[in-house]
Amino acid sequence: MAAGRARRLLGSLWIALLLGQPDPAGAAARSGSQSLLTGSLVRTFTPFYFLVEPMDVLSVRGASVIMNCSAYCETSPKIEWKKDGTFLNLVSDDRRQLLPDGSLLINSVVHSKHNKPDEGYYQCVATVESLGTIVSRTAKLAVAGLPRFTSQPESSSVYKGNSAILNCEVNVDLAPFVRWEQDRQPVFLDDRVFKLPSGALIISNATDLDGGLYRCIIESGGTPKYSDEAELKILPDPDVPQNLMFVRQPSSLTKVSGQSAVFPCVAVGFPTPYVRWTRNEEELTTEGYERFLLLAGGSLEISDVTEEDVGTYTCTADNGNETIEAQAELTVQVPPEFLKRPANIYAHESMDIVFECEVTGKPTPTVKWVKNGDMVIPSDYFKIVKEHNLQVLGLVKSDEGFYQCIAENDVGNAQAGAQLIILDLAPATTGPLPSAPRDVVATLVSTRFIRLTWRTPVSDPQGDNLTYSIFYTKEGINRERIENTSRAGETQVTIQNLMPETVYVFRVVAQNKHGPGESSVPLKVATQPEVQLPGPAPNIRAYASSPTSVTVTWETPLSGNGEIQNYKLYYMEKGQDTEQDVDVGGLSYTINGLKKYTEYSFRVVAYNKHGPGVSTQDVVVRTLSDVPSAPPQNLTLEVRNSKSIMLHWQPPPAGTHSGQITGYKIRYRKVSRKSDVTESIGGTQLFQLIEGLERGTEYSFRVAALTVNGTGPATDWISAETFESDLDETRVPEVPSSLHVRPLVTSIVVSWTPPENQNIVVRGYAIGYGIGSPHAQTIKVDYKQRYYTIENLDPSSHYVITLKAFNNVGEGIPLYESAVTRPHSVPDPSPMMPPVGVQASILSHDTIRITWADNSLPKNQKITDARYYTVRWKTNIPANTKYKTANATTLSYLVTGLKPNTLYEFSVMVTKGRRSSTWSMTAHGTTFELVPTSPPKDVTVVSKEGKPRTIIVNWQPPSEANGKITGYIIYYSTDVNAEIHDWVIEPVVGNRLTHQIQELTLDTPYYFKIQARNSKGMGPMSEAVQFRTPKAESSDKMPNDQASGSAGKGSRPVDVGPDYKPPLGGSNSPHGSPTSPLDSNMLLVIIVSVGVITIVIVVIVAVFCTRRTTSHQKKKRAACKSVNGSHKYKGNSKDVKPPDLWIHHERLELKPIDKSPDPNPIMTDTPIPRNSQDITPVDNSMDSNIHQRRNSYRGHESEDSMSTLAGRRGMRPKMMMPFDSQPPQPVISAHPIHSLDNPHHHFHSGSLASPTRSYHHHQVNPWPIGTSMSHSDRANSTESVRNTPSTDTMPASSSQTCADHQDPESTTGSYLANAQEEDSAQNLPTAHVRPSHPLKSFAVPAVPPAGSTYDPALPSTPLLTQQAPNHPVHSVKTASIGTLGRTRPPMPVVVPSAPDVQETTRMLEDSESNYEPDELTKEMAHLEGLMKDLNAITTA
Repeated sequence: MAAGRARRLLGSLWIALLLGQPDPAGAAARSGSQSLLTGSLVRTFTPFYFLVEPMDVLSVRGASVIMNCSAYCETSPKIEWKKDGTFLNLVSDDRRQLLPDGSLLINSVVHSKHNKPDEGYYQCVATVESLGTIVSRTAKLAVAGLPRFTSQPESSSVYKGNSAILNCEVNVDLAPFVRWEQDRQPVFLDDRVFKLPSGALIISNATDLDGGLYRCIIESGGTPKYSDEAELKILPDPDVPQNLMFVRQPSSLTKVSGQSAVFPCVAVGFPTPYVRWTRNEEELTTEGYERFLLLAGGSLEISDVTEEDVGTYTCTADNGNETIEAQAELTVQVPPEFLKRPANIYAHESMDIVFECEVTGKPTPTVKWVKNGDMVIPSDYFKIVKEHNLQVLGLVKSDEGFYQCIAENDVGNAQAGAQLIILDLAPATTGPLPSAPRDVVATLVSTRFIRLTWRTPVSDPQGDNLTYSIFYTKEGINRERIENTSRAGETQVTIQNLMPETVYVFRVVAQNKHGPGESSVPLKVATQPEVQLPGPAPNIRAYASSPTSVTVTWETPLSGNGEIQNYKLYYMEKGQDTEQDVDVGGLSYTINGLKKYTEYSFRVVAYNKHGPGVSTQDVVVRTLSDVPSAPPQNLTLEVRNSKSIMLHWQPPPAGTHSGQITGYKIRYRKVSRKSDVTESIGGTQLFQLIEGLERGTEYSFRVAALTVNGTGPATDWISAETFESDLDETRVPEVPSSLHVRPLVTSIVVSWTPPENQNIVVRGYAIGYGIGSPHAQTIKVDYKQRYYTIENLDPSSHYVITLKAFNNVGEGIPLYESAVTRPHSVPDPSPMMPPVGVQASILSHDTIRITWADNSLPKNQKITDARYYTVRWKTNIPANTKYKTANATTLSYLVTGLKPNTLYEFSVMVTKGRRSSTWSMTAHGTTFELVPTSPPKDVTVVSKEGKPRTIIVNWQPPSEANGKITGYIIYYSTDVNAEIHDWVIEPVVGNRLTHQIQELTLDTPYYFKIQARNSKGMGPMSEAVQFRTPKAESSDKMPNDQASGSAGKGSRPVDVGPDYKPPLGGSNSPHGSPTSPLDSNMLLVIIVSVGVITIVIVVIVAVFCTRRTTSHQKKKRAACKSVNGSHKYKGNSKDVKPPDLWIHHERLELKPIDKSPDPNPIMTDTPIPRNSQDITPVDNSMDSNIHQRRNSYRGHESEDSMSTLAGRRGMRPKMMMPFDSQPPQPVISAHPIHSLDNPHHHFHSGSLASPTRSYHHHQVNPWPIGTSMSHSDRANSTESVRNTPSTDTMPASSSQTCADHQDPESTTGSYLANAQEEDSAQNLPTAHVRPSHPLKSFAVPAVPPAGSTYDPALPSTPLLTQQAPNHPVHSVKTASIGTLGRTRPPMPVVVPSAPDVQETTRMLEDSESNYEPDELTKEMAHLEGLMKDLNAITTA
């Protein structure tokens, strides 16, 4: 059924759209006679309203009363009456009957002390069948009580011309029924004789005719009730003045707007007083105002009061001798009035509507809603919103009818109504309708909202033109609400304003241009439970209980989950910004210690177990007034003449008034007679002239302030003496006794003394001045003044000044003086204090906030003048950057548009007018890094000479690196149009600018792109660079050269070639070439013999060289040690090493390095590591042959250890080399030595190789891990990069390099990756072994066989990068002899890079060929020759 109703609703909406009608789904109010088509039926709003509504009535017992009521409708309505909310049964009532027009007649009102059946509230109810019901306003019927006097007239007397009052207090409701009689005759009321609303009679300006016997009578319908008689006597005028006093003062009134208010004010005394009125301390003029009437005797009548009349009214009586005052407040209440009445509404079922109703009144009206005469009880579907509006959710047919907004306050009520019509739903048009939406699910469930999503119907999979309506209701409730999607094709909606922990049922209906389709299967969803906090405490009230305390009361909150634990009462003095609070356990609290007559605001917050609830609105109350707490200030006395003294004073200090100051009390006495004190009360003026004093007498005076509560403390006594005789004012004053002038730049200070004759009155002084003439300007000053400053003069001008004393007779004789103003000189403005505490707060890669403080400002740092600040900033890169500046008017400035990762310096200066400060101290800030915004530039690709399958990529850093470059990624592919994820990726760690890529395909075009990376991410790629590899390999390579591979990348195994054969016995030739077993044994014997001899020679040479070390050489070595930063081991005596020896390969002579005349020493000190990190124990039992060689050359810095003028971190794990316990066979490798003068061989002193060992095992085939690592990054390395030698040539440096004392952690070694290669010799760099003996290794040159080749492309895997300045030196090729007879712990080793220059192509070429016996014989002969040379050197 619900689904069918939804289809009908959506169909109706669709028809409404086709007909061009306003969409009723908007729930907008529809007023007037607007109609909607529903099929063929037209429905319009029916006029139904009251013509006459009952009004409040005051009656008396036994009288008849009519309550008027009349309603209009096309169909005659049925009228009924309610009394006190209950329908009256008028059929069987003989006293009450319904009149034809609907009015109610009550015959013979019944009223007694215990039976009041007719008094109460009456309401008229009009009903039209099938349309609805409306109710009228409620009217009160009041019945006057039994006549009773609360006070009766009393005999009195009054002076002629004064006013008399005769009291007659009765019940308030009987006051209109009171009349007066004089001597048993009615008293006629007029302007002179009138009756107060309370019943009292006032007779003003009494005459002899007013004397007699008076009584008041109550005539309320029954027997009149008479008061006692009282005699009024009229007395003749007295001979002496009579004190002024009130016989009736005004009292505060509360009136309803439109009523009349009378403030009685009757004062008596002699002379006859005059009465005047003020409102809010402003004189009230009754003349010309019809609503304000001054009645005889001084009472005030205000007719037709409005809210503008609210205020404090003061009655002041004055008879010339004294003045008295009385005050009263007028409060005006306003019945409810409608600012916006409810409007008629058309709607469909399931829609939400709102009836709007705005009312005003005083006190603020309460609003309730009535539907068809019955009270609307707020619920989940009927809600009061925005204070007075009625919201109806999920309309059903039974909601149709008349709704009335009824507003009510203490002084009245009013009603306004509107009609709601629920339109029937039209059938859908012909055409295919959508099927039900699929898979309705709640994707987000909260406490008060649920998000639903669904899939489009099967009938319309695209669903672009479908809109959806979501119907939902609480489980078990048949009142369904609707929510529509905001645009076509949308398949989700969020339902708001749900109740927590409640089960709702949802269904979705799709609609197309033909109408609504099928409904989805209902979906039940329960909202989440909510932590319930208390609501606001209702009915919070505050009233002043004393001048220093306020009591606040409230009630328990209506909403809240759980018991209220306590309340927190917040209060704050008005105008302050600091709130105080106090914890309260009950529902009221009295706050003490407040300031007197001060406004405070109060609010209450309830707490339960979940925490604080919603705060109440603030209520404001003023503490009661009190007597002032301080005396008036600055009391001064001025003797006017021999009989009067003028007093001047200032009010008490602010905050001590404790109320409204109503006047001041002055007390004075003769100093000689302190007991005789005279009192005088004045108004609020701050001066008083005391007259009638005695001549030549000293008087003391004191003043106190008055409030309505009484008199405050008085000032101290101050004395002054009247003149013995009055001064003479029959002639003008004499000339002043002196006149002095003091000229300034634009002003002249004039000072004088009074005339010598003090007996002539001086009322003041007249000062005349002008350029050349004193008559241009005239200024008059008080007689007490003795100096005056003439302003706004011209500099360097001659002025004439005249001074005259004057009184009421005229001006006296002038006194002349002249003066010249000073010239205008502009002093240099003193500089201001520069801002302090300048701070730079980095906000982003291009923004820095600068803040500072200004010590020339007050403590709160508020800028109240026209000063401004100038901020300047610059960066030091490049050094000649100019400052940029900006102005600011606050103590901070946001500098934008900066470069990323750049250090800026900032300073601030302050300027005020023509004064400026110096620049403040600078603050520095470095902007955050940003991803590179430009690609690497100058990308070039070249082929590696001699290795056509290897290319070298070079580039330059991005011009906009925006941070420290931490690496590059090289992309290459044979298809330039391939997706980027299909390109091969080569990562480059650090900021190296060259990289080697191997194993490329010959004669193939490759495309290369490079991308830079910093800590923020990757930058853009460079443009693709094309490079075609050569067609064929170089002719001087071995046939298996293509099989040589670099294991520089852990993910790529080495191609060992098809002709590979595993070595027998796991043994290799000295250079890695396979040999037969027979040759191996013979070679082993030779090598062992030569090794033993060599060791002996080395020891002899070392001892000899050590003894020859001079003190000069020791000093030089110490200096070099300090230069190269070996401070880690400074002062460690065991680190002192004897000098290294090296052989000049051209001259075959052995020299100590310390004596080398060359400024670029070659070898590096490679001491044994000193910490446990460098030596890791490894099982020594591995059965392997160890071949030890000293690196035969030092070429250009290897690719992995190279950096651009800075050390870079490597990421290579340490390789541990196991050694057998058996003494290894020494291997001597001989290589050609190039001249030291060759300009092409350079290397970085920071990347010299350390001694390492290479090993081979027939069972183990390890692959090297090609990463480089600094000593600080060894443990956490994860990246793998290909490592190849660089072809770049580093420029030579003239700096001295101290190679003897290199940091032991900064050396590099080499590690043999795989000896099972065909061309292992050409890819096997020599290995360095760290000797345990303090002697250095030395090299023995050898002559290579002819025809052998050397491939310099050695894979390089540096382990440690020396952090040292780049000092390239000439390279030298050396051979090393390993130590014998030692069991070595494993050492970390890496493979050094080889130089890529033509001269090195012949190196190590002997490792390409297998040695024949005759070749070995030649080698042995050559070695014997070398040994002889060594002996000759040592003996020399």
